[in-house]
Amino acid sequence: MSIRVLLVEDSPIAMMVLKRILGSSPDIEVVGTATTGQEGLALIPKIQPDVICTDYFMPHMNGLEFTSHVMMDHPLPILVVSASVQEDDPHRIFQLLEAGAVDILPKPRTGLAPDNVLLKQALINKVKVLSGVKVFKKKRLPSRQTKLQQNNQLIKQPVLPVDGSSKIIAVGASTGGPLALQQLFMGLPKGFPSPIICVQHISQGFLQGLIDWLRSTCNVAIEIAQAGQRPEAGKIYFPSERQHLTIDARGRFTYADRLSDEIHCPSVDTLFLSIAEFYGRRTIGILLSGMGRDGADGMKAIADAGGLTIAQDEKTSVVFGMPKAAIDLGAAQQVLPMDAIAPAIITLVNRVNQQTT
Repeated sequence: MSIRVLLVEDSPIAMMVLKRILGSSPDIEVVGTATTGQEGLALIPKIQPDVICTDYFMPHMNGLEFTSHVMMDHPLPILVVSASVQEDDPHRIFQLLEAGAVDILPKPRTGLAPDNVLLKQALINKVKVLSGVKVFKKKRLPSRQTKLQQNNQLIKQPVLPVDGSSKIIAVGASTGGPLALQQLFMGLPKGFPSPIICVQHISQGFLQGLIDWLRSTCNVAIEIAQAGQRPEAGKIYFPSERQHLTIDARGRFTYADRLSDEIHCPSVDTLFLSIAEFYGRRTIGILLSGMGRDGADGMKAIADAGGLTIAQDEKTSVVFGMPKAAIDLGAAQQVLPMDAIAPAIITLVNRVNQQTT
């Protein structure tokens, strides 16, 4: 049975190209199109789609309002196909994820080029993955003030300065990752005594918007790793777009270019393997929601080096691919729901710091 897709897009050119791309897959059928959010909402109960693709910028009802209504009345997997985050408001696209959308795919300002093979395959793959995602009526996230109060209660032990025996946290995520990262980082207190290095699979052009959005809701400083820099306690680092991030023999960040046959760049495995080699048993490796198996081998290397490993559980993962691959490999020492991961690493890091004083 074909995957039924509803397209909500006000640009005739973009609509035509999206229909052409999705129509090229024998497993996908575009069963409805709408040029406004209101039209899309009216179509949902009639055509019963499996997946919805929507733009953000639309007349009368923008993508955020549309997504919010869908998640309240007809919870369905939503893929946002939109231009890269606008400079004047980098939070817009990620607000759709907060409202319940599952993933993001970029749309060039000049329209979607039908001959773009990579974009075509990415769109088809994402629709196929999203068709198997279970979504529920959206619950409101805790306010930042409420979360900060929870953080103060979680960290009962004093925060101690990082030293040579302290932990380093390595995190990998893909589809469903941005909200998981938000929840993880919101659960960490200001002055968290370990560096965190994170790889999130995300389409080109969206990284800075992701970082800015995460900064607005968490206590820990977030920045893009610079070559030659050493990871510092109390900071979260992301790699630059389209480059692999590793730790060299001196414990400094270094970058490597993507190879032609590689699927993911930056790669979770590449980061995890280098961190396992340099930090060994001082590493805590975490795999969150995501499709595929990137990070499973790297997490196994962390575990084999004496580090600690945590995988997000199936119930709280939007897509259980990456955590499941690590679990199947025997690489995940703990499998935890999303809301238990931040408290777990706080406990582990504080325990280590107490033992070294």
